Amino acid sequence: MENHKRFLSVIVPAYKQEKTIKKDLENIEETIKEGLGESYDYEIICVVDGELDKTREEAMKVKSPKVKIFSYKENKGKGFAVRYGMKQAKGDLISFLDAGMDISPKGIMMLMAHMDWYNADIIVGSKKHPVSRVNYPFIRRLLSFGYHLGIKVLFDLPLTDTQSGIKIFKREVVEKILPRLLVKTYAMDIEFLAVAKYLGFDRIYEGPIEVRFNKSTSGIKWSTSFWMAWDTMAVFYRLKILHYYDEKNKKNWITD
Repeated sequence: MENHKRFLSVIVPAYKQEKTIKKDLENIEETIKEGLGESYDYEIICVVDGELDKTREEAMKVKSPKVKIFSYKENKGKGFAVRYGMKQAKGDLISFLDAGMDISPKGIMMLMAHMDWYNADIIVGSKKHPVSRVNYPFIRRLLSFGYHLGIKVLFDLPLTDTQSGIKIFKREVVEKILPRLLVKTYAMDIEFLAVAKYLGFDRIYEGPIEVRFNKSTSGIKWSTSFWMAWDTMAVFYRLKILHYYDEKNKKNWITD
């Protein structure tokens, strides 16, 4: 009897990453190829979030049948890009990982191990996991603490970090939540996790990651903090007040 290989899809949203995207994708593939072994097949789906520079052209230079490039003309936000990629994904497990390599792709292997250990629905890469290795600026620690305190109150999510750009989902979770999602930009992670938990996928755990913040791109933008809070409250309103994500409201879901 033929053994069925498990399949991993990694979504890489990319916005104005022309200087690093080719190296990023090659690094991700090399890490996955070395870490997965013979029992897994994989694909890497790069979604260029707006053809605003040469990111697409540079990504297309990666010579691998495992790397697939998708793009569209206008910038639509990270949440839209991740959802776009997930719609193309074939994997039993579906992950996303930010381009730019602030987060080491080695984290994918560790999070996959956690998926098996916990029989999890979702594993979230956490900067606050005791085994994580992070050079984390103090102001970011402070803002993160306040934000996640609010998240715990609003959504009862058992997590210390919801915003890191690396997560892994079982395919059944993605198929169930994807048609309901709306957030295209700042609070996309919260919407993913809150809706999944609301629909009964409550085996959500954290795993360790390695993060090296790029000082030139990791500064605090207070406008971003404001809109993240705004989007988060909008998710709460849709979830708890409007019951937008309920199956009975299916006719009103907005599909991209």
